[in-house]
Amino acid sequence: MSKVYLVSGPSGSGKGTVLESIKTRPDVFYSVSATTREPRVGEIDGVQYRFITKEKFLEWIAQDEFIEHAEYVGNYYGTPITPIRENLANGRDVIVEIEVQGFLQFKEKMPEIETIFIMPPSLEELERRLRGRGTDSEEKIIDRLETAKKEMTYADKYDHIVINDELEKAVSELLEIMGKNERM
Repeated sequence: MSKVYLVSGPSGSGKGTVLESIKTRPDVFYSVSATTREPRVGEIDGVQYRFITKEKFLEWIAQDEFIEHAEYVGNYYGTPITPIRENLANGRDVIVEIEVQGFLQFKEKMPEIETIFIMPPSLEELERRLRGRGTDSEEKIIDRLETAKKEMTYADKYDHIVINDELEKAVSELLEIMGKNERM
């Protein structure tokens, strides 16, 4: 039976990097969230996110198209429900990458989901990763670090915690949680 796996973690924890190697599996659908933030260098609409205007986002809220939505560091993020329902009906597991605010809404609406929190090995490493991106102002980095500290207090509310200190190990742990730890 197909299942929804919800993955959260602070910005810079490496959740996107961990999920990259799982997104290409034919038995898994990676849910693409919608956001009002500007694309980062190299991001493609419909791949990392659906980049939409604030007006369109608010329209989708009114149409009840999101299973959850939240404002995070001045931008809106949300998970469209239709593709999730369609893929579950077709027997594919679904991975949803989501912020902690969205996790709480999602869990309330779909209590049967399995939840995974990707944790950085330390706050120092998290700061190093955020600065290494070279995409955010000093103000945004400080904001993201403060938000990360708050988000990490929710880790124990998740079914599983994966510490992303070594990429291959973190990917292997995630696949094991999903019951997909065989080699591709």
